[in-house]
Amino acid sequence: MAHATGVGARVRRKEDERLLRGRGRFVGDIALVGMKELAFVRSPVAHARIRGFDIPEEHRGAVFTWEDMQAAGIKAIRAVSGLPGFKVSEQPALADGKVRFVGEPVAVCIAATRAEAEDIAAQVFVDFEELPVNTDMLEAVKPGAPLVHEHWADNVFLETNVGGNIREVAATAPVKVSRTIRTARQCMVPLEGKGVVAHWERQAEQLVLTTATQMPHIVRAGLSECLGIDQGAIRVIAPDVGGGFGWKGLLQPEEVVAGWLAMKLDHPVRWTEDRREHLVAAANCREHHYEITAYADERGKLLGIEADAWVDAGAYSVYPFSACLEAAQVGSILPGPYDFQHYRCRTFSVCTNKPPIVPFRGVARTGVCFAMEQMIDAVAEAVGREPWEVRVENLVPPEKMPFDNVTKKHFDSGDYPESVRRAVAALELEGWRARQTRGEPDGRLVGVGVATYCEQSAHGTAVYHGWGIPMVPGHEQAQARITPDGGLELRVGVQSHGQSMETTFAQVANEVLGIELGKIKLVHGDTGLTPYSTGTWGSRSMVMAGGAVSTACKTLAERVLKIGAHLLQARPEDARLEEGCVRVGQASIPIKDIAHTWYRAPQLLPLDVDRGGLEATSGYKPKSDHGTFSYATHAVAVAVDPELGTVQILDYVVVEDAGTMVNPMVVDGQIYGGVAQGIGTALYEQMPYDAEGQPLASTFMDYLIPGFTEVPHVRILHMLTPSPYTEFGVKGIGEGGAIAPPAALCNAINDALRPLKAVVTDSPMTPERIVAAIHAAEASR
Repeated sequence: MAHATGVGARVRRKEDERLLRGRGRFVGDIALVGMKELAFVRSPVAHARIRGFDIPEEHRGAVFTWEDMQAAGIKAIRAVSGLPGFKVSEQPALADGKVRFVGEPVAVCIAATRAEAEDIAAQVFVDFEELPVNTDMLEAVKPGAPLVHEHWADNVFLETNVGGNIREVAATAPVKVSRTIRTARQCMVPLEGKGVVAHWERQAEQLVLTTATQMPHIVRAGLSECLGIDQGAIRVIAPDVGGGFGWKGLLQPEEVVAGWLAMKLDHPVRWTEDRREHLVAAANCREHHYEITAYADERGKLLGIEADAWVDAGAYSVYPFSACLEAAQVGSILPGPYDFQHYRCRTFSVCTNKPPIVPFRGVARTGVCFAMEQMIDAVAEAVGREPWEVRVENLVPPEKMPFDNVTKKHFDSGDYPESVRRAVAALELEGWRARQTRGEPDGRLVGVGVATYCEQSAHGTAVYHGWGIPMVPGHEQAQARITPDGGLELRVGVQSHGQSMETTFAQVANEVLGIELGKIKLVHGDTGLTPYSTGTWGSRSMVMAGGAVSTACKTLAERVLKIGAHLLQARPEDARLEEGCVRVGQASIPIKDIAHTWYRAPQLLPLDVDRGGLEATSGYKPKSDHGTFSYATHAVAVAVDPELGTVQILDYVVVEDAGTMVNPMVVDGQIYGGVAQGIGTALYEQMPYDAEGQPLASTFMDYLIPGFTEVPHVRILHMLTPSPYTEFGVKGIGEGGAIAPPAALCNAINDALRPLKAVVTDSPMTPERIVAAIHAAEASR
C-alpha cells in the first residue's frame, strides 16, 4: 500500500515555498565581490569574412576576440557524431575570421556594469566582407549553393536513409495520398534566459561556473575540452533554473568565454542573456520540411509510408547532441505507434546561415507528429471514414505489447486505440458533427481534430551508443544518506528546471523508507556534490534518477532493518519497515533512533553491521534501456472565421498514459504547460528570415507567444499502463504535452475548412495562411 505522501500522491510542491515567495536563487541574483559584467559584440550580418577590428584605444583592455582566446590555447566547440558521413563543424566561442549567422558573438566586452559593457560594445567597429547567404534549406542543398563551411563539399551535416524498398506497395496500393508539410523555426522562450557567473576559487584551485543549465556534468566535460584543463579543475553549479525546454541543455559559447575570462582576469564575471539575444542569436529549433506519401487499402489500413525530410540545422553542430539529432530522429520515429510493414525515409540535416538549432521540448516528435497525423486524416478523407476510426485501426493494439514497430522502436506497454476512443467520447464528437451540419450563426466554420503520439523517454545506452556523440547515458546514480537526526539527504546529478524534483524524488524516498517529506532534502545540479549524470533531457529524470533514488533507498532500508531488528532483539527476517519505523510484532523503533545509534552510540550496533552505514550510492538502468513510451491522444474543437482566418479553440481534451504517476498533480502541470507551448507552435510562433539572413522577429511585438487568453481550459483524463521495465512502472512525461497540439489543431482547422476544399499544411496556422488556403481553393475551383 502506497504511503499517503509516497508514489501516487497529489503532494504540493516543496519548491513552491521559496519560488512563489520570490526566494529562489537564479543566476541573475548572484553578486560576488569584484564581479564584472559581460556584453557581446554580435554579427549584424549572416555571412561574412572579418577583415579587422577597430577598438577605441581607451577600451583595448576591456575587449577580447578569438585571437586572444586562441593565443591562450582555447579550442573551438566540437560536437561530433559517429554516424557515417557526418561532417564536423568547429564553433569558436568568438567568431574566427568569419561569421555564419546574425547574432554570432564576435567579441566580448567587460565592465563594472552591463550598461557600461554594452556602451563599449557599441564602440567596437568590425569590418565585414559580406558573402552570399543560405536562408532556405531546400536551396542550400542544391549544387552551387554558397558553402557555409568552405572545406565541405556541400551544406549537409548528415544524410540518413531508413527503411527499404517500397516500390511494390507504391505501385499497387488502392489509396495514395501525398502532402508537402512545413514547420516554422521557433524559439524556446523560457521565463529565465541563459546566464552564467564564473570565478576562480583559489582554495579549491577550481574554475567555478554557476550557470543556468540542465546538464552540469556535460557542461563541465565540454568546458574541459575547450579550456584545456582537467574536469577536476572545474566545478559547475546550476542554481534555480527558470525553465529550459532544451535551450539550457548544451554547452554555450558564452560559457566558454566566461570561464576563460574568469581565469585570465582572476575576478568573477557574469553574462545574462537579454531577450533580443535569445530570439535572434540563440535558441532556434524545429524547422522541418516534409515530402510525404501514405499508401493504404480501401478501408484506410496503412500499407506503407515514404518520406523525404529536411531539417534546417543552422550554422554549427551544438554540443553535445550535434546537428544530426533532429533529422536523424525523424527517420526513426516518424512511424510512431502505427502498425504497418513498409517504410522508407530519407533525411537531410542542412547547414544554413542561421543560428544552430538546439533540442526543444519533444525533440523532432512535434514535427513528425504534425506530418504523420495529417497523413492519417488525409487517408481517412480519401476512404470516406472518420479520422478517429482510421487511427484506431492503424494503431498498435494492446495485445501486441510489447511491440517493435517498423523501425524497431520497442514499445513497452499501452492501449493506444483506447486513448483515441476515450478522447473522442470526452469531446462528444457526435454533438460537434451535428453542430457542423446546422452551421454557425456568425458564419464561422466548426472543425474537430484528433492527434495521437508517443513520447519515447529515458533513452538508454542501447539507443545512444550508435550515435557516437560525446555522451552516452548509462547507469544513473543517486546517493542517499540518513542524517544523525533521522532525516534524509538525496544527491542526484540531474537538474530541475521545472520538473518538481525536490517533491517527486522525496516521494520516491518516502515510498521506500517512510521518512517524512519535510525531512528529505534534495541536492542536485552541482558537479562538486553529486554523482555523474548526463543531465535532464528526454523526459528521463524520473525514470532514471528516480529509479536510482529508489534503489539507493532500498539499500538503506535493508541496513536499517538489520540494525532495527538487532535493537529490538529480533531476527531481521521478522522485521518490517513501515511509516519510518522498523516494526517487529507490536514493537517498533523509529529510523531517527536507528540513525542516532549508528552515529552516536555505535556500541549498540550488531557486530556484523554493514560497514557502509546509513549512506548508499546506487546506479540504475531499467530492465530494457530502449526507453519508455508514454503516449496520449489530443482531441480539439475549433471555430475558424473564413473571412479573417482567425481560430478559436472551443474545447480541448487530453487522454494521457504516463504509466504510474509519482505525483498526478505534477503530471497535470507538465501537460498543461506542454499544451500551452504546443498551441504557440500551432498558431503563433515563428522566426522568419529575409533573403539576407536577417531575423524578422527580434522582439515580442513580432514573435508571438500564447498568453492566458489564448490557452483554453484543458481537460485531462488519465489512463494508467505501468511500464514493465522501470521502478514502480513509471514513464517519462515532461515533453509529451507539447507534441500533439499542432497536429490536432491542424486537423481541426482542415476539418472546418473541408466544405471550402481548403487545406493548411504548414505551421503556424496563422490567419494569413488560412485565408491564403481558402483563396487558393477558390482559385482552383
